[in-house]
Parts: sequence; structure tokens; C-alpha cells
Amino acid sequence: MLHGWPDTAAMWEPQVAALSPYFRCVRFTWPGFETGAARKEYSLDELLGLCERVVRETSPDRPVTLLVHDWGCVFGYQFAQRHPDLVARVIGVDIGDGGSKAHLDEIGLKGKLGIVSYQLWLAAAWKIGGGIGESMTRSFAKKAGVPVAPEALTPEKNYPYYSTWTGKYKSMKPFRPACPMLFIYGTRKPFMFHSTAWAAELKSKAGCQVVAMDTDHWPMLRQPAQFNDIVIGWLRGNALAGLAAAAS
Repeated sequence: MLHGWPDTAAMWEPQVAALSPYFRCVRFTWPGFETGAARKEYSLDELLGLCERVVRETSPDRPVTLLVHDWGCVFGYQFAQRHPDLVARVIGVDIGDGGSKAHLDEIGLKGKLGIVSYQLWLAAAWKIGGGIGESMTRSFAKKAGVPVAPEALTPEKNYPYYSTWTGKYKSMKPFRPACPMLFIYGTRKPFMFHSTAWAAELKSKAGCQVVAMDTDHWPMLRQPAQFNDIVIGWLRGNALAGLAAAAS
């Protein structure tokens, strides 16, 4: 379970409660997102290396299912492409092919300006730091309705935005899932983080599913019961399909 901005591993509590009777749940907090974290950038290699160490330590004998959200999607998708042998399935939440030509064309100028403005704002908050950076982070989070306590909204968590806009994540590749994938997204947002074409292509692939939920960017927190039912149903169905294929 890989969280995004400005969350921690604790975000997944409703999912751990629902999934743990059936699956082993493993989660961690990204460096820089912990309480009292120092102001530091972490490279893509460092973040993917951390993910690899956790996966190999907790599941040494078989590949894992990734449940990812927001920046967890960004890093998780890269991890899945870098280590396809370690990932059996992917459940992506609200981030698809964001930033692709198809996505940018679809959201238009208004959407592009919206993405640029909030990302540069948070990148600037990280660069400035201190009380000003904290105020900038909290003001955006309040406006966006972020479900995180104000005291947890620190500028130190903004480094992925700064690293993105300074070119440090330029080695990232467009995500083309090579394994079964469930994509869940919220519809109540100023703009989507995926293109219609990407979702349609994914939906057409065997073992894959796309589900829209009447929520904002955090469907797993806004409607946890429905979200969990969708995830468990897909995981069970996908597993049964795999067994049937193996038997044949």
C-alpha cells in the first residue's frame, strides 16, 4: 500500500481493516512524510529502492499486489515497470496516465493551468520552507479539502513536486500495465488525472477493470465501504480467473 501527498501509511487504515482477513497488508510512510521529517529531496532511485527492499523482505517468494494512490501511483507505476517480476497486480487510485499528451489534450488549457498552478505552489512552498512554506501548504490543502489534520501539513512533504519541476524525475516512463489492473477514480474533481482513452484501453484488457466513484481525489476515505467492496471483489475475481487459467 503506497500513499501519496500529503498522507502517511495511516491513510490506509480502513483498507487494512477490510482486507487483512483475506490478505497480508504491508504499508510504510515515504521518507520526508514522517512527523518531524527533515527538509530533504529523495531521488526516484532512492524511493523505488526503498519499495524494492520492502517487497523483497515481506514477500520473498512471490510477487505482490500494489495498492497505490496519488504520488504512490507515480512511484508504484515506475516500480512495477522496473520490476515486473515483483508485481502481480496493480490497484491504482485516481492517477492514470496523468501528464500524457492524451490527458493534457483532454483537460484543455484550464486543466493544464490548474495542474501547473497547484504543483508550482507546493514546489515553491518546499523551496521556501519554514513558516511561510507551511502556511502556503496549509492554505492550498484547505482550499482543496485535503482530509489531513493541519498540523500534518508540512512543507517537507512537498519535495516530489519540487523534484518534478526541477527535472529530477525526468527518467520516469509512461505507465503501460503489463499485469492485471484495477483503476478506481473519483469524478468530483476540477479535472481528471487520466485520459478517457487510457481508461478505455485498460478496460478492454483481460483481467482489468475501471470503476468511477462519486468522490473527490480520496475515494478510499470518502466512501471506504464501497471502495473496499470493489477492491475485494476484483482481487477475488482476478484470483479465481488465474486459477481457472492455470487449471486449463
